[in-house]
Amino acid sequence: MTEAPEVLTERRDGVLVITINRPEAKNAVTEGVAKGIAAALDELEASDDLRVAVLTGAGGTFCAGMDLKGFLRGESPVVEGRGFAGLTLAPPRKPLIAAVEGWALAGGFEILLACDMVVASEESRFGVPETKRSLVAGAGAAMLLPRRVPLPIALELLLTGDPITAARAYELGLVNRLTPAGGALEGAIALAQVIAANGPLAVAASKEIARSSSDWTMAEGWKRQTEIMEPVFTSEDAREGATAFAEKRPPVWKGR
Repeated sequence: MTEAPEVLTERRDGVLVITINRPEAKNAVTEGVAKGIAAALDELEASDDLRVAVLTGAGGTFCAGMDLKGFLRGESPVVEGRGFAGLTLAPPRKPLIAAVEGWALAGGFEILLACDMVVASEESRFGVPETKRSLVAGAGAAMLLPRRVPLPIALELLLTGDPITAARAYELGLVNRLTPAGGALEGAIALAQVIAANGPLAVAASKEIARSSSDWTMAEGWKRQTEIMEPVFTSEDAREGATAFAEKRPPVWKGR
């Protein structure tokens, strides 16, 4: 395990577990946390051995948002070109799964929206309370939440600032899987390992198409999709996938 000042990383069979390690402050994001997450994501992208990342918080809380004490000290929880928490403006090309225990609140909820999937404890809670403080959820929630849930629901969450339960978040499609209390991390790792077993080129291309397609016209979309997926179909991994299927053995991916 390697350790940044306020962020821990651990490799587990192709999965990089990234932990915000400020439990005494409900994992509120400081400048150090933002830089640590950005560095961990750089490690994810640079390593051929890492296929998926799981982002979580230590001590039973996911993240309570920006650290106000750090803000008053003049710290910025934003990494230039990467956004809040070193993530929200530039999510990784490889899949990122949030593992949520306790609160995902304010900026912590916006970190969750920057992730591709969410596994949450049944006791977790979600919310964007910024309007209660005459602030705007500007690290992604105001723009991204209406893409994840129906507009009236997004507006209710954004304009009331009231939190919702894990069960409600699951009903709305914000959460992929629910686990018993304390089980979110292992549930997220289990999901990550299923993805990590698949062809990495195909996984990355599929994520890119799915994430980008809402900004494309239909005519443009078919062209852009073809451009992204053609290199995958002509790759060594595509031939290996077909060969392994025919030979009834697990594939050995090379990422090329």
